[in-house]
Amino acid sequence: MNAVGLIVEYNPFHNGHAFHLNASREAADAEVVIAVMSGNFLQRGEPALVSKWYRTKMALLNGVDIVFELPYMFAVQKAEIFAGGAVSILEAAGCDAVCFGSESGDLSSFLQTHNFITEHKQQIEENIHRFIETGVSYPKAVSLAYHQLSDSTSYLDLAKPNNILGIEYIKAIKKQKSRLKPMTVARKNADYHDEHFASETIASATSIRKAIFSKEGDQNSIGQYVPVQTKQLLTEYLKEYQVFHQWENYWNYLQFRLLQCSPAELRDIYEVEEGLENRLLTAALVSGSFHEFMERIKTKRYTWTRLQRLCVHILTNTKKGQMAGPSDTASYLRLLGMTRKGKEYLNRRKKDFSLPLVSKLSSYKEREIQLDLKAARVYSLGAANHLVKELMNQEFKQQPIIIEKG
Repeated sequence: MNAVGLIVEYNPFHNGHAFHLNASREAADAEVVIAVMSGNFLQRGEPALVSKWYRTKMALLNGVDIVFELPYMFAVQKAEIFAGGAVSILEAAGCDAVCFGSESGDLSSFLQTHNFITEHKQQIEENIHRFIETGVSYPKAVSLAYHQLSDSTSYLDLAKPNNILGIEYIKAIKKQKSRLKPMTVARKNADYHDEHFASETIASATSIRKAIFSKEGDQNSIGQYVPVQTKQLLTEYLKEYQVFHQWENYWNYLQFRLLQCSPAELRDIYEVEEGLENRLLTAALVSGSFHEFMERIKTKRYTWTRLQRLCVHILTNTKKGQMAGPSDTASYLRLLGMTRKGKEYLNRRKKDFSLPLVSKLSSYKEREIQLDLKAARVYSLGAANHLVKELMNQEFKQQPIIIEKG
């Protein structure tokens, strides 16, 4: 059974995701679609709108056949490590191709850009270091360093987030000597960070979440931008847990963690560097909300995304040395859900998987999965107070979701 892999967050699953899914299946001529999906905390350092279990249901009801979790130690990371973990899971699960969305939609430009970066690696790294010393953020420094050496229009715009991820997927495939065939389809209508609806049927996840959280809007205001199953599941989640998750739900917990930490303890947290601990502690004393806190700690050098990821690690008390590095790959495949076709694929192929398949938490004790469990417990604190225990227990009670379709 030919399988195409997708690397996703589905926060939430929307019409653009459906377009990407169907285009990927067609481009790869795939019988099975396998998604590697971030868990409850995401690459941009945010809690997911709804739990990974509900997002798994959205995926399965809209055409994905198997959902594996991208472990926390890869999911809440910069693009290079995020990509490396996801690619290693798709490779281990026997995928033939990985298809990602991009602003360009042109694979040749990704390959040319990758080759250029490889050929000029030392010069680019030197330029990155020089630009960082001027006070710009790392992503900006990478873009400046790269474009200083090349003015060719055949190369990618590395200021675009999905182009950055696409390059990292290709780098990971090459580095891991993976047999995955890289493929890309162009994003349709909406840009990754669009905060406003840009068309009648396609909108970014950012704009959809903004509409849900706005005083004027709720999940009913997004009906034309998401499949009916997504709208139904969002309504069900809100009824069950009385909340959609966002950073403000966790502000009191983050502030408490900061106020009871010493500077030395904060320095042990992953991604706390270069005196940031003092800036964090000072801001925690005077901030009344997460947004105010972020406004106080942001600088030109540290992007909002980087600081949000750091805040997730403080919230989960994740120490230096506990997270994946650039050369690390996943050590297990945690199954979140499958369709009937996905189950058939697993029955045929799992004996050939290069990593253990985990469907019961009690059967696996590796450090990666312990971080996932801790993250799930912390995430549950974002629910209404009397429902925290119920959401927390779901992590241990929930079996892989099976959808009898497809």
